Amino acid sequence: MPVTPSGPQPLDRPSVVLVTGVSRFLGGNLAARLAADPAIERVLGVDTVPPSRDMLRRMGRAEFVRADIRNPLISKVIAGAGVDTVVHAALSASPGSSGGRTAMKEMNVIGTMQLLAACQKAERVRRVVLKSTTAVYGSGSRDPALFDESMTPKDLPSGGYAKDAAEIEGYLRGFARRRPDVGTTVLRFCNYVGPRIDTVMTRYFALPVVPTVLGFDARMQLLHEEDALAVLERAATHDLPGVYNVAADGVLMLSQAIRRAGQVQVPVPSPAVGPVGRLLRGARIVDYSPEQMRFLHFGRVVDTTRLKERFGFAPRWTTVQAFDDYVRGRALRPVLGRARLEAAERTVLRAAKVLG
Repeated sequence: MPVTPSGPQPLDRPSVVLVTGVSRFLGGNLAARLAADPAIERVLGVDTVPPSRDMLRRMGRAEFVRADIRNPLISKVIAGAGVDTVVHAALSASPGSSGGRTAMKEMNVIGTMQLLAACQKAERVRRVVLKSTTAVYGSGSRDPALFDESMTPKDLPSGGYAKDAAEIEGYLRGFARRRPDVGTTVLRFCNYVGPRIDTVMTRYFALPVVPTVLGFDARMQLLHEEDALAVLERAATHDLPGVYNVAADGVLMLSQAIRRAGQVQVPVPSPAVGPVGRLLRGARIVDYSPEQMRFLHFGRVVDTTRLKERFGFAPRWTTVQAFDDYVRGRALRPVLGRARLEAAERTVLRAAKVLG
């Protein structure tokens, strides 16, 4: 929920907004929210594939443009429509849904470079918002209790979504130096949950038997899907440049979350975590990435003082409330009887022993 900010006050609302990634939950629903604002003249939603019929209906007067941001033709879309605000919400964290790691990196990194090049040429662009991730801080045993926006990871991300996001943030800083007249906002989101959004994390907690790392109990911050949308909407319609951690108040231990979801925890020895993750990924159950595996080891917690005091936003749901709403919305219940649970647990442990 918005609070009175002590930092910059909003400028006039944007006239023409372009949102990338509208075939996904956040991009599509953000386009729908912006299209419902009569003060915004035009909303363009860009993606390589069309949104679902239901999403297109909810997007209302927002115009879907089928385009690949890796293609320089995105410049014509931005210039031709007179776009003044760009919200880049297309970054993907899942290689499986992106056609593999190579395709994911191309869309994330090359796509962002082309998008920023287009924005640099477009004189009317005056605001760029980037949906980034707290994964840029990494996860490790030497991490501080809280990461604030000025901190860098003890161990730089070596690959995957976290590395992509760190590179993309660097490109945006370069863009800001070349176009100092454009306000740039970086939103580093923690993991989302909610009754409607589908992510690796929501699928993980829906497993009847949830593998964890033996001897570790990660600290987690979560963010409700509605709070994520509200933050993106505020960034798109207000002049609030800067880098902001976006997470709910409070922390859940991984073991607590599994119990609240009514699922069964199966601790797996650390050397076998990677093979078990690959097994689940190969079976198309949960698409674990290396940084997500490290997150399940060590967790990560960020400071949100800047979000509240400078950005002017306090999440409506706490971490616990967001998780409980996800559990209620998905109607998560133990789906296996005791005998089948014990058999499933033995299968996971046997796989960990063989693959380890």
